Amino acid sequence: MKSESFPRCVIVMGVSGSGKSTVARRMAEAWGDHYVESDDLHSTGDIEKMSAGIPLDDEDRRPWLHAIGELLRADAQQGRSSVTACSALKRSYRDILRSYVPTAFFVELDGPIDLIRSRLMNRHHAFMAPSLLESQFAALEPLQDDERGIRVDAELPVETIMMRAEEALSCVPRVATDR
Repeated sequence: MKSESFPRCVIVMGVSGSGKSTVARRMAEAWGDHYVESDDLHSTGDIEKMSAGIPLDDEDRRPWLHAIGELLRADAQQGRSSVTACSALKRSYRDILRSYVPTAFFVELDGPIDLIRSRLMNRHHAFMAPSLLESQFAALEPLQDDERGIRVDAELPVETIMMRAEEALSCVPRVATDR
């Protein structure tokens, strides 16, 4: 997918282990977009808390979400399309991101907890303890009908997820951001 006249902002969302980073990285590579790994923007305090198996609360996440939003807005203002891996578990979190880039398009990776748990047990994450998975599923608010985005089965091959995202994006009107 070649970048159109306006920068695109795609956020691949879901719980830890759903495949966000893998899918977002592959999309960015295939589309020639800037890849943003939101985990890289967590504060030291957030990382320490998660490493200790303590879930982040809304107050913990707020500065992190604003940092992501600022980066995405800067990309858009520079005319650069981006694909971001970000949990964006709650509507209020996505609203913060949309306050920076109103045209953001979300790709929600949805999978059963048993699948996600097995993925987490077979990988190493720098600070996301597998014990936090239940808290992520409890916090997850799926995309709503009035949100720009698509919900995709996380068990599908990455190429299929990308194809479905491209199809959905092709149906969304492209608009310039005035920010």
